[in-house]
Amino acid sequence: TVSRAGARDLFRLLGIPLSKIDVVYNGVDEAYCPLPAAQVTRYRQRTGLPERFILTVGTLEPRKNHVVLIEAYARYRRMHQAPLPLIIAGGKGWHYEPIFERVSMLGLEQHVRFLGFVPGEALPWLYNAASLFVYPSRYEGFGLPVAEAMACGIPTITSTASSLPEVAGEAAITIDADDTEALAVAMHQILTNPEHAEARRKAGLRQAQRFRWSVAASETAATYSRVLEIH
Repeated sequence: TVSRAGARDLFRLLGIPLSKIDVVYNGVDEAYCPLPAAQVTRYRQRTGLPERFILTVGTLEPRKNHVVLIEAYARYRRMHQAPLPLIIAGGKGWHYEPIFERVSMLGLEQHVRFLGFVPGEALPWLYNAASLFVYPSRYEGFGLPVAEAMACGIPTITSTASSLPEVAGEAAITIDADDTEALAVAMHQILTNPEHAEARRKAGLRQAQRFRWSVAASETAATYSRVLEIH
């Protein structure tokens, strides 16, 4: 399985002893890295993205916790003198209507932009163009977007749910998935304190180096070899 949280789920739901479960973390594709600033600026201009913005990436569905993010974003806007827009990338999944309803109810139509599905080849550019990545998901087997954002050098906030603290390490800020106040405060702190943001950026780059596909392949091969020896 791809996280210690996943291993605990397998033990809890299926009764498989933890001693029989190997954890092999996912890797981050090499395309996810800091890109040249001038090229990122051209990408931002070509796609009509604002100069600075908050980003989240994920299918529009309850598990990704967009409603809580939007509520926290509204709180953040009340804290900040010049709040940044929120960009939401991801196709429609299931039970997505409350997301759009909450944007309308909070009067955020001019400040929240939905990009819809973004193809994989564009994601490294989108991450690089953002000032902050926020991912308050309620459950992840691994949480690849967090690792991808950190690999691109973007300060990141995520939740304490399931595997996300494993991916975030000490690099990203982690908050309870239901705590809109804590999420708003975290956004405000990063976006008003350049030194804090830079420290998170550097820590994220270091943390993302833990997740390499070459390591995942080697550890997976080791598991197969051990199973073949047993049998």
